[in-house]
Amino acid sequence: MPESPASEDPSPDALAPAGWRQRMELLTGPTPVSPARMATGAVTAVVAVVVAVLVLRGPAPPPELSLPLAGGPDDPAATTTTTTAAPTEVFVHAAGAVRAPGVYRLHSAARVADLVEAAGGALEDGDLDRLNLAAPLTDGERVYVPRLGEPAPDVGTAAGAVEEPGRLVDLNTADAEQLEALPGVGPATAEAILDERERRGRFATVDDLLDVRGIGPAKLEALRDQVKV
Repeated sequence: MPESPASEDPSPDALAPAGWRQRMELLTGPTPVSPARMATGAVTAVVAVVVAVLVLRGPAPPPELSLPLAGGPDDPAATTTTTTAAPTEVFVHAAGAVRAPGVYRLHSAARVADLVEAAGGALEDGDLDRLNLAAPLTDGERVYVPRLGEPAPDVGTAAGAVEEPGRLVDLNTADAEQLEALPGVGPATAEAILDERERRGRFATVDDLLDVRGIGPAKLEALRDQVKV
């Protein structure tokens, strides 16, 4: 029986690729990419985009400042005008036929009726018809409530009292004592009335009292029904 030829070992050239094209394909062929490498690449791409946007936008503008308007409440150069508020209270004396005579502190807009009420009201024989209950009160005034049939007192006549024409105080003939008997008229105001009368020669109307130092519209209304010219 004839012997078979002995097998020969493959040479190195038999194991190598047949040609240079196969070798290039082994070197340049696709390389598998792991998930970790894909995530790193994505983050790198996002960072690159953000940096590019910031570079293109340029530096951020400076923050705006809110400044106060000139003359406004926050303007240190604005000046504040201080006004003197009018008194909101008056002290008045309730006397005569009232249940609780005395000095009372009332609102500056109070009337004679408010004072009579604060003093407990008039007594049974108090003659309120001789008072002008709607007359305004002035600080330091004395309001006297007469009794029925009582003659008008010489001092401290009630504010806005209604008197007969013969009992009105004549501004052109009254002396200081008679003037001081009027509501809200003290020694200083009585002297001012006499000085104004001397300067004028005589008062033409009751409204001329507005030219007297210390007499304003409210006090004039309290005097109007008790004086004459």
